[in-house]
Amino acid sequence: MDLRHFLMCLSLCTAFALSKPTEKKDRVHHEPQLSDKVHNDAQSFDYDHDAFLGAEEAKTFDQLTPEESKERLGKIVSKIDGDKDGFVTVDELKDWIKFAQKRWIYEDVERQWKGHDLNEDGLVSWEEYKNATYGYVLDDPDPDDGFNYKQMMVRDERRFKMADKDGDLIATKEEFTAFLHPEEYDYMKDIVVQETMEDIDKNADGFIDLEEYIGRQAYQGGDR
Repeated sequence: MDLRHFLMCLSLCTAFALSKPTEKKDRVHHEPQLSDKVHNDAQSFDYDHDAFLGAEEAKTFDQLTPEESKERLGKIVSKIDGDKDGFVTVDELKDWIKFAQKRWIYEDVERQWKGHDLNEDGLVSWEEYKNATYGYVLDDPDPDDGFNYKQMMVRDERRFKMADKDGDLIATKEEFTAFLHPEEYDYMKDIVVQETMEDIDKNADGFIDLEEYIGRQAYQGGDR
């Protein structure tokens, strides 16, 4: 299969990987766009490159010669071929596209893990997270930036406890991922809804009125 045919198949699989029920729409949390490029395969495969590689990785390919690109693409294809039978199935390609687009989550977790696992025991306790995140600001009753850090800490603690399945206030990497990115986990959906309500319900009456909703939409640039 030549590169053009491969990319045509990739385009079809990208559409399959993105297909989701239209009845249910997330209000605040959204998955990142596969690409900011126009999806028009008649003009170019740039959109598919971003979907397949991830936008940042795709940029590095732009600097490679055709031979170098082909060699690196071959290495990536070997990773996609989960059963190592020498062929890439539609399901394997869909899984890879999803992985490529979730890579930013894994990278964010790894970065924050290093900064919060203070005793390097392979776990992050609430105390470690609190001290690393809020330790230097909690003693300042009137911070210059205007944020209410104590209120933010209470909110973070509530989310941390929700992510911490066994209730020991010590997070594994999976639990820490759920804490940082609750929209990715079904058991965290209640906290996502609660935090969204708190963000939009400015008068704290337990309801979202039209003015609050429109105000939030205007703040987000109309993104829904």
